[in-house]
This record gives sequence, C-alpha cells and structure tokens, in this order.
Amino acid sequence: MATKTLLIVAHAPSPNTKKLAQAAYDGANHSDIDINVILKTPQNTQPEDVLAADALLLGTTENLAYMAGLTKDFFDRCYYPVLEKKQGMPFALYIRAGQDGTGTKRALQTITTGLRWEWIQEALILQGDWQDKFTEQVEELAMTLAAGIEAGIY
Repeated sequence: MATKTLLIVAHAPSPNTKKLAQAAYDGANHSDIDINVILKTPQNTQPEDVLAADALLLGTTENLAYMAGLTKDFFDRCYYPVLEKKQGMPFALYIRAGQDGTGTKRALQTITTGLRWEWIQEALILQGDWQDKFTEQVEELAMTLAAGIEAGIY
C-alpha cells in the first residue's frame, strides 16, 4: 500500500506560531505512524501540493476576526484547481486567536464546505494569551489526523 501524505499548511508569523507549526509536524511524525508529512507555509503551498495530499491540517492566526491574509491567499490560489478533485479530503484546523476565533472558524467552514472537505473534529481554537499547552494540543490534533489517515479511518 502506498504511503499516505499529510499536508500541513501553517501560517507562523511569530515565534509562538512557529512552535505550533513544529508541534503539528512533530505530532504527525510520531514514531508509531508511517505517513509522509509535509509542512509548508500558505504562500509556498500550490494546488499541486493539495492534490498530492491525502489529508490537510491548516494552522492560521486570527487577524481582525478573520483568517490571516496569507491563509486566504492560499485558498484564493488553490480553491478552483482542487475543487472537483479533492472532495471528501480529511481536514483539521487550529486557530491561534487573541480573541475568540469564531470569525475565522466560520469563514473556514464556509470555504471547506464549498470544497466538500471532511472535518475530522471541531476547530481547535487556541484563545487568549499564549499558553504552553497550546503546543501539546496542536501536536495531539496532528497525531490524531495522521494516525487516522494511516489507518484508513478518514
């Protein structure tokens, strides 16, 4: 059986969001999980990357009650090229939100509903001041998604 691929697209403009992206990568690369994990920034992710993936984990900041501009740019460039080819793709999301994250979550629900991607769980919203537990939560989310696609659950 071919190795499956998890694409992590993480907007990481600060040291703390870089920690979250690394935690996602580390969680998906757990030693008990045998999948290919690719970590990219939104601006470096192309439609071909999404087309080659079996699942996608998105990490974004909340900016002005919306997703980061570079995350929106990723969808602007990739939406139509992947629309008909990646329906049903397993998807998970974490949001680093200084406030509540609901505007970002709602916008991403709209976009991924249009793409017909399958959310594996509710969005993980990391609210308020930075907490070290955020990295553990993102690592667990990535590990869950990676193990699920390896096992064929998603």
